[in-house]
Amino acid sequence: MSMQAPSPLATFRDLFIGTIVEDERDRLSPAVGYGLSLAEAAGAHVTILSSSWCLVGTDAWLQGTGDPGIGIVDRRLDALARAFAENAAGAAAQAGLVCTWETPCLPYPEVVHRLAAEARLHDLTVLDLDPRSEVLSRETVEAALMASGRPVLAVPRTHPAFAGRRILVAWDGGLQAVRAANEAMPLLRAAETVEIVSVGDADDLLTTVPGAEFARHLARHGVAVTVSDLPQAGSIADTLRKHAVRVRADLIAMGAYRHSRTRELVFGGVTRSLLMDAPVPLFLAH
Repeated sequence: MSMQAPSPLATFRDLFIGTIVEDERDRLSPAVGYGLSLAEAAGAHVTILSSSWCLVGTDAWLQGTGDPGIGIVDRRLDALARAFAENAAGAAAQAGLVCTWETPCLPYPEVVHRLAAEARLHDLTVLDLDPRSEVLSRETVEAALMASGRPVLAVPRTHPAFAGRRILVAWDGGLQAVRAANEAMPLLRAAETVEIVSVGDADDLLTTVPGAEFARHLARHGVAVTVSDLPQAGSIADTLRKHAVRVRADLIAMGAYRHSRTRELVFGGVTRSLLMDAPVPLFLAH
């Protein structure tokens, strides 16, 4: 009797799910549902950091106001973050997952730094990508990428559960794209189809690692891969967005911040644009 081969996703042995509560209206963390369903598919250990952004201690003038309302808000946010973690831990237990969790209440920017430090200790970090808290969620993703050396899955609210049948690899031949694709290898091997997508005039793309040559590398790992060169329609980010919707992609794997974050802030960039409006979850590596 032959034994069934383990899923390629089993390479992910520990997943970190991070969420930050900054508003009492927060009632949903897509990262939690997505991360738990991915961990269940992988059979991975789960660590949940459900943080709240406290106001007391953030600024000296707030500490001196003596306004009891600030402390009340902090306690409510802390309770909400704890409820998130307890519910997630309960769902993990029902799925048979080993789960540890913590609910720190920290001022800004310590709340972001704490999350980024924890990301170093895991194979993959799953984070919220929420347009309602655009600055904080984008900064959290950036900090985890730049400070941990580990990949990040940024999850928009439209995708509360993991799916990975069809994956796009955004390709420009550069270092970050190569790293993202290799970090995402367990997901690519488990997918039904993977499409390497290059956007724009071929003369504008880096030629050190052409997509067709990299496709052979993926195929040797058992990835069902195709290669597409797309004409640029609008910005590169717009082209990727439209293509992801058209082919019903479940995920985009891409290198993050090929240029410096400062340059992307001033001139715009693919990473920043997609973080602001992601049609599907983004698997990011830098």
